[in-house]
This record gives sequence, structure tokens and C-alpha cells, in this order.
Amino acid sequence: MARTDFTTPRLFVDAPLEPGVRASLNPDQANYLLAALRLREGARVLVFNGRQGEFASRLDASRRKDPALIVAERLREQEGGPDLDLLFAPLKHARLDYMVQKAVEMGARRLRPVMTRRTQATRVNLERMRANAIEAAEQCGVIALPDIDAEAPLERVIADWPNDRLLVFCGEDAPRASALAALAEHAQSGAPLAVLIGPEGGFDDGERQALRAVDPSVRISLGPRILRADTAAVAALALVQAALGDWR
Repeated sequence: MARTDFTTPRLFVDAPLEPGVRASLNPDQANYLLAALRLREGARVLVFNGRQGEFASRLDASRRKDPALIVAERLREQEGGPDLDLLFAPLKHARLDYMVQKAVEMGARRLRPVMTRRTQATRVNLERMRANAIEAAEQCGVIALPDIDAEAPLERVIADWPNDRLLVFCGEDAPRASALAALAEHAQSGAPLAVLIGPEGGFDDGERQALRAVDPSVRISLGPRILRADTAAVAALALVQAALGDWR
């Protein structure tokens, strides 16, 4: 039996949830349920808010201008997952959308855009990032949404790095040894985790030197081929989750 019901429509609602609550729908959500899916009064919809788990609800369309969901029983308790951050040099448009969506699916709890010396994007649309995170969570049965930080210079991030979070960063100059073996050396530490993905042009010499000085940190190779940044993010998150996260 599937752990998550993927046959029932599922929505994120940014409001407190408990049995009996009437959760209003925004215009896009109302249009999706009533016009796109053509649901009728009383139809079952799953809802979550990223804080209180997942609930069953029924569609209340009795107020034409204010359709809502009537929350019923809780189906799943809120899940924590691994304490895993994804730091990345921002990409442009669709490729950033893809990276955000996949990070949510892979269990990242915090998304941190960092501006490197070779970062191509000059600014980050945080609202678009949040919308993509919500969409991914709705579609994939995820009930925890990541925190999304404003962009920050890589130099400042490194200078403020906490000594209890393991930084995993990828580089084309890393030794082509087993990434899983390198990560396994930290398997017993139980430290919070962070994965850093650099820009398309890679880190410059000064940034690489600064990253190697971060403690604790581990540098891994993603194999003999050069990966695009969005692909590298998925590959690195998979390795970290398999070796240190909740895939074990």
C-alpha cells in the first residue's frame, strides 16, 4: 500500500490546520479545484501547511465567492527529516526552478543561494523559489517545506560557518575517489549537513582555498564527467542522503 495517497488532489495551505477549521482557498487554488479538476461539493482534498502534518478535508463551495476546505482528520504527523541545507550559486529561470523542485523532493530543509565570483545570475526571485518548493511538495507527497534564505556572498557564508555543521562541497578538481567512502568517514558524527554547489564556471582559486579551510568539511568528486549545476545538485544530494541522511 502506498504511503501517500497520490490519487487525491493535494494542496499547501498557509494557515493553522486542525479538525473543523475552514481553510479559505486563494483564487489559483479555487480555479484549480473547481475549474481544472471540476470537483464538486464535498470532494476529498488533502492539505498540509508544512508545520502540522497532513489532513483530509472536504471541499466547501457553498459560498461562491469564498470556496474553502473543511479540515477533517489528521492523516500524517509532521515529519522532520535530516537537518540538510542546500547552498548553491543561483542559476537562471527554468534551471533554478528545477533545482529547487528536486531539492525539495530530495529532502533539503533549507535553501541558501550564495553569490560566488563566477555566479551568472545577479539576483534571486525568492517568491518564485517558494512557489516551486510548494509545487514540488504538493506533487510528491512531501509535508515539510524548506526555509528559503536571501542570497548572501560566499565569503560571508564561509566566515560565519558553524563548527557543528558538516559542509560537503563538490569540485571538478577533487580526487576521483569514491564519494560514498569519503562521506562514510563522517557517518558516526551525526552532525547537521550542508551541500554546496558552485557556479557553472566552478569556484575560483581563492574560493576553493577558503572552502578547504572550513571545519568540518569534506570535498567530493561527482565522477569523471563535468555536470551542469542543477544536475550536480541532484547527484550530490543523493550521495549525501545515501551516506549520511535518511536513506540509510
